[in-house]
Amino acid sequence: MARDILLIEDDRSLGAVIKDFLEREGYLVQWCTTGEEGLTFLEHTAVKLVLLDIMLPDIDGFTVCTKIRSTQSLPVIIISARSGDDDQITGLNLGADDYMGKPFSIGLLLAKIKSQLRRSYGKQAETPFLRDKDLVVDTASRTVCLNETPISLTVKEYELLVLLLENAGKTLQKDWLFDMVWGVDCFSEPSTLTVHIGKLREKIEADPKKPRRIKTVWGVGYRYETL
Repeated sequence: MARDILLIEDDRSLGAVIKDFLEREGYLVQWCTTGEEGLTFLEHTAVKLVLLDIMLPDIDGFTVCTKIRSTQSLPVIIISARSGDDDQITGLNLGADDYMGKPFSIGLLLAKIKSQLRRSYGKQAETPFLRDKDLVVDTASRTVCLNETPISLTVKEYELLVLLLENAGKTLQKDWLFDMVWGVDCFSEPSTLTVHIGKLREKIEADPKKPRRIKTVWGVGYRYETL
């Protein structure tokens, strides 16, 4: 079950703290620092929940919330220093599901996220396991087992595997995979993705030279096929 969160926050210190904390809790977090960047990301990628700041450098969070609500029903939690009653009423009237004033408790934020996921997706939102026959990924503990035996993955290999499993059956473009795992500002060579796919195949495929799970879609990217 995907548990992706889109964080739209221009405060780099706070954004880094939120992203790091939530990822340690087992969530996959995409962090955007402008409203337009967040909306563009949502046009191409499905997420489960949005954490949204109001005071952004381009368009304000109220506008972002309105645009999200015009096309999607996923839960939105506003996090903002503008915590007066008028701002909270505006945000909630525009479709936000919750509103947290800054500064806030990171533990309370986590509780609100879990509450919104339960409300929107039921018990499935609390299921931390991704499975493909004998391959099991526990996203809460970030552990992977094959044939009930733990296998050791690097951070990037783990993130790649989770993305592939969550999008099983879909062809994922190389550029998108690279940006999701290494970040749009990363200066690593695109060939880094190919190398990591190869190492991941060595760890989860019975025959890495004839992969049954991670398929190459020539000229496009990769597709995960369940067994």
